[in-house]
Parts: sequence; structure tokens; C-alpha cells
Amino acid sequence: MKTIAEIDEKIRNGSAVVYTAAEFKRLIREGADITAAEVDVVTTGTSGVMSGTAAILSVPVAEPGTFERAERAWLNGVPCMPGPCPNERLGILDLIVSGTAHAGASYGGGHLFREIVEGREIEVVVEAADRSIEARVTLDDFSYARLFTTRSAFRNYTAYVNTKPTRMKTIFSVTGLQGPCREVSVSGCGEINPLQNDPARLAIRDGTPVFLNGSAGIVTGEGTRSTPSRPNLTVIADMAGMQPRYMGGFATSAGPECITSLGVAIPVLDDRQVAALRVLDEEIPLPVADINTRTVLGAGTYADVWQRPDREVAYYPEWCEGCSACAAAVICPTGAFTRETGIDRDRCLGCTACMASCPNNALEAGEGSIRVRGRRVPITLRQSGRTLAEDLCRDVKERILDARFTFTGGGGR
Repeated sequence: MKTIAEIDEKIRNGSAVVYTAAEFKRLIREGADITAAEVDVVTTGTSGVMSGTAAILSVPVAEPGTFERAERAWLNGVPCMPGPCPNERLGILDLIVSGTAHAGASYGGGHLFREIVEGREIEVVVEAADRSIEARVTLDDFSYARLFTTRSAFRNYTAYVNTKPTRMKTIFSVTGLQGPCREVSVSGCGEINPLQNDPARLAIRDGTPVFLNGSAGIVTGEGTRSTPSRPNLTVIADMAGMQPRYMGGFATSAGPECITSLGVAIPVLDDRQVAALRVLDEEIPLPVADINTRTVLGAGTYADVWQRPDREVAYYPEWCEGCSACAAAVICPTGAFTRETGIDRDRCLGCTACMASCPNNALEAGEGSIRVRGRRVPITLRQSGRTLAEDLCRDVKERILDARFTFTGGGGR
């Protein structure tokens, strides 16, 4: 049995054996019989729509004495909750902003968070008792900017179908979930998910260092709706260290949602942890439920989502016939596609929503499906990005190999 101190020493002297989760799973599929003596760290990750994301911001908007306290406030039109500290007559706002708060059908808190991290200028509008104040700020102006999650990295999720004949507006669909049972919407990164690889939380505990959207943070505890069979986490990190490509907004038929990514390095201390790390997509159940009643109708596995289909969407401009209005560009929930420039990989989640909308089949990805009550139902929306999550796993691995991260020193260097 190893200790954290021993692994940290190996990280510092450059002898630590580090795998990403994808690399480790590849070895398992090839038949490798790996023991704890042969690996020190496995980096895990997940990326996708995570509704329980919010920010706490402290924003200077006026000179002291300009107004007593804020009654209401908006950032780029997204409503915020002033407080909890009123900062009376200081000209400073403390704000709490939900990732699912929205200024319109296609812009919300997730979009705002990414634009803050990108360093863009943000419009602030404040209503006080006797006046309105407007200001423009950037992340450099914020004296405090932290992102936190109320629940993230669910060990696994539920897939959804609509059993009714009508199309249903839902956060699990971009255009409305078509019924009866015409399509299925899925979430979760399967075998590389942090809690899927440490279900007993032997390594991922309160205070464990993590990477939220690429920024060094910590686990603060279990999240809301966490259960022993489906645990999730609350985490917090400074927005100043985040990378825009791991975050953003996602437009659904029921309003904007928030994309969040979480990376966790798992220290391998003994063979119990190796046993958990051996889990593969084919072994991870994915229940399928009716979106109307949440009644479970069947189950597939994460192999249906990630092992058979392509993980990225491909664009073939030679098949584009130049429709007057590009349906794929209109429907893209992250704004990642135009027919002129193609796919912006820093914004694309690989959700596949664009594919069915293009009448000329200029966009392609392998179509997965899940068996529900005797028939295969096509997967038409993936609200998690396996490619982004694997990229984050590689980023965390590089930090370890460069000794910029240790378990006792964190990952802020």
C-alpha cells in the first residue's frame, strides 16, 4: 500500500506513473492485469450540461456613496440576486448568478460565465431605491469571482424518451423531445467520470483538489440529490484560472442551460482502487425513463453512447447546398457551427443536434441507439462531451507530469 506522501514525492522527482482514464481503460480492454504497484495516478473527468452551477461575484459599479444598496441587478441582461452582503453605500455589488438564469431563449448564465472568463466586457445594470446605475466591467475588475456547483459529476445519469405523441419542451432536448419514443436524450461521460472510478469516494473526499473548468478548486462535499448509488459533488474554484472551452451555455427547448467540466486526479494507493478503475462503459447501466413521469422503461449501457458512435461531429461543406437559412446553424445549442466557418471545436460539445436539422446531410456522426421495450431508439442528443472530458484528463495529467500539481500542494502552480 502506498501513501499520498509517497506519490507526491514521485511526482516531484518525475518518476510517477500517470494515465488518463481513457489510457487506463485502453489497457484494460487489451487484457492488461494492472496492480497498484504499476500505476500512481489516473486522471478522470466529465464535461456537459450541469444545471447546478452558479457564481458568486463581487463587482464594483460606482463610487462610494452613489447609492445605498442594490434592489435588483443584471449582467448582460441575466438576472442576478444582490447579496448576501448589501455593501451599503460602497458602490460594490455582491451577486449570486445561476447558470440557468437567462436573458432570453438563447442566452443565460452559462453563456455569461464563459464571456466573463474570456475577458469580455460585461454590462452591469443596477436598480437601487432611488436610481439606476449602469457600468461595464471585466473579470479583472472583480474583487471576487468564484464558480461553484450544487451538484456535479453524477456517477451516472438517466436517459429520457417521451412516450406521448406530442413534442415536449424540456431541458433534455434542443427542439422538444419527439414522441412517442422517437428519440432518446442522454447525459454522462461513462467510464471516465470521476465518481464512476471512485464510487466509494476513497480518494474523492471533502477538501480533495479538483479542476473546475480547468481552474484549481476543491471538493466541498456531496451535492443535492446525491445518493449512495448515484453520488455527486459540490465543488468551488476561482474563475480567473478557468479555460473558456470547458464551459459555456447550451440552449434547450426549455431555456438556456450551463456547460461545466470537472477533472479529478485519483491517487492509486491499493488494489481496491485499481478494481474500481477497471470499470468500462459496457458495465455501466444507463436507465431510460419517460420524461413525463420519470418512470424507468428500460436500460442500456454507456457503451451504447460512447463505444459505437463517433464522439465528434464531422462537417462536409461539399454537401452543403446553401439553404437560405442554415437550419444547422440555427439549431446548434452552443453556437459552434456556421456553414461558412464550419465547426468551432472550442465550442462544440459533440451533442449531434445539428445532424437531423441539415436537409442535405452535410453533418455526420455515428448514430447510437438504446433498446427500449423491444426496439432500438436513436440517440439524437448527447448533453455531455466525452472529447472535452478526455482533453481535461490530459490537461490534468500534464500538470502532474510537470509537477505543477501534487495532492498535498494542489494544482494552482
